Amino acid sequence: MDKKNFYLTTTLPYVNAAPHIGFALELVQADIIARCRRKAGDDVVFNTGTDEHGQKIYQNAEKEGKNVRDYVRENAEKFRELAEKLDISFTNFIRTTDESHMKAAQEFWRRCDATGDIYKKNYQIKYCVGCELEKTESELVDGRCPIHPNMKLEIIEEENYFFRFSKYQNQLLELYEKYPDFIVPAHRLTEMRNFVTAGLQDFSISRLKSKMPWGVPVPGDDNQVMYVWFDALVNYVSTLGWPPSAEATEGKLSPFERFWGTKEHPNAFQVAGKDNLRQQAAIWQAMLLSAGLPTSRQILIHGFINSNGQKMSKSLGNVVDPFEVIAKYGTDALRFWLAHDLNPFEDGDFTWDKFKESYNAHLANGLGNFAARVLTLGEKTKIDRLMSLTPVVDQNISQARRTVEEKTGVYKFNEALEAITNLVSFGDAYVNEKKPWETSDIAVLFDLISILDNVAAMLEPFLPGTAQKITKNIQWDKSGTVKVKKGEILFPRIK
Repeated sequence: MDKKNFYLTTTLPYVNAAPHIGFALELVQADIIARCRRKAGDDVVFNTGTDEHGQKIYQNAEKEGKNVRDYVRENAEKFRELAEKLDISFTNFIRTTDESHMKAAQEFWRRCDATGDIYKKNYQIKYCVGCELEKTESELVDGRCPIHPNMKLEIIEEENYFFRFSKYQNQLLELYEKYPDFIVPAHRLTEMRNFVTAGLQDFSISRLKSKMPWGVPVPGDDNQVMYVWFDALVNYVSTLGWPPSAEATEGKLSPFERFWGTKEHPNAFQVAGKDNLRQQAAIWQAMLLSAGLPTSRQILIHGFINSNGQKMSKSLGNVVDPFEVIAKYGTDALRFWLAHDLNPFEDGDFTWDKFKESYNAHLANGLGNFAARVLTLGEKTKIDRLMSLTPVVDQNISQARRTVEEKTGVYKFNEALEAITNLVSFGDAYVNEKKPWETSDIAVLFDLISILDNVAAMLEPFLPGTAQKITKNIQWDKSGTVKVKKGEILFPRIK
């Protein structure tokens, strides 16, 4: 198999608040994809990081009486810690305050300006600081942003630079036509096609430095800083060393060309929440077209996570802290819930009762119990020859592998994990039926060890720590001899 280059990125969360479970979902989805691509032999660049400019970050730092640089540094570390706690296999962690990124953002601005897509004008808008976006009347509910209903809209009236978003209506529609799978799920592509077809409005891409100094300086104008979205979106290419220097890439493709791709063969894959759909699938693509760069190739859009039927908010006190879940039940317990219990494309709902019920049913009583039974039985028995699987066992393993490959290929992580848990259930029933503790049937034990070993292999992109714990206790040598050790309890039951 030829090795392919594969690039994927999450969005960059604002560092104005602690990490929440919704971003944990995005990290885990991206990580599953990255691990699957590595298993397929691809060379993967996996980018994540933090967005550290913008008005609400500046305001929050002021409220807390902190230097804004200290404020963003402290909060950025929390997001890096979350990625590490979740066992996320990222290769790049970019901060938009990195000097290299800020220089790239300025170069991106210059290229859009050279295309004639940046101009200056006076304007007045209603602005949601929570979204860091302009809001039209049609987007408001009772005069408020529906995503941040507790935040009063600000009226901004000043002279700023604008981006000619309206210029790219036809090119965006052509992009969506060229790649019918550009946005997954399909109804999000329909949503974006309808949005673009209705007409695009140019938008402001700078702020007066005297009012909001925390941003990337606009090239050639000391009185303005870049609007946070224009700056932050550039991280997807700046993390690849864009713009590449001629000296560094002489005679060879740059990392940007290898992983982001070319105009003929775009390669970039993005994961984002539904509140980022417009920014990622339209604004960013128009910016790339303006700068003369390849567009993204595909964008996976996930939903929100609510808490007991309500949107999570600090005022309601129902925010789910991913660090708390991990501390109580472990990394893979949270990864499992995010990938198995949520529809990957729609909104989901977290309650502690639902979480514990799923944990006990699928992990403690399911996978954990089956692994303990098989490893305990195998440790007591010498299996010293290569054997053939019983046909029904071979059939169930093969079917599970096909389903997992098929479902992960279309990002239906919940259905892929359901196929694995079904194989575990089959294995449990097989144990109960064959009673190897009574018969000491070596063939049955070989079947069971093979089931568990295959379960671990299929689980690796989803629950990497658990998969490793299982496989280290099943050792095959070249002759087919298998040595089994009883391992630790994988998932203690929650009482």
